[in-house]
Amino acid sequence: MRFPSSPHGARLARRHAVRWMERGGYPPASDATCAVALVVGELAANAVRHGRVPGRDFSLRLALDRAADLLRIEVADAASAKRLPTVAPSSHPEGESGRGLLLVDALAARWGSAPRRPVGKTVWAELRLRPDAVGGGSGVGGRRGEPAELEGRSAAAPSSARHGVRGRSR
Repeated sequence: MRFPSSPHGARLARRHAVRWMERGGYPPASDATCAVALVVGELAANAVRHGRVPGRDFSLRLALDRAADLLRIEVADAASAKRLPTVAPSSHPEGESGRGLLLVDALAARWGSAPRRPVGKTVWAELRLRPDAVGGGSGVGGRRGEPAELEGRSAAAPSSARHGVRGRSR
């Protein structure tokens, strides 16, 4: 789904992710939905702040791999980076920004980035959605029952397998 490359667009992407999770059986206040909202919010905010190209939107893709109980989040923007993010940067303890990828790193089982053809990049994160696992990248819980089919998407073949992707996994 496409969103305007603006702070409002980042908020809309986060809200879309919460509704998407709710349709899948995860209550809005569950640990899983809150973790997804946080990761989507951070990746979307980074796309708006660092990947904005005037007149171009960013896109959000959510894909659930039921067998692995893994949710893949992909945020793509139109800006080609000279250096794609591969590790969470350190931030100054009293700084006002610079913690987004640290949060993504803490919540995701894996995350990384890939160039997007013909232009731009995709930053992705994979979260384990297990009812019995909480935080630390090992998974987040809160599901009630089996999720319904979510917009007919699955993550059986992650796009990282199709691209020469840099990333981080635990």
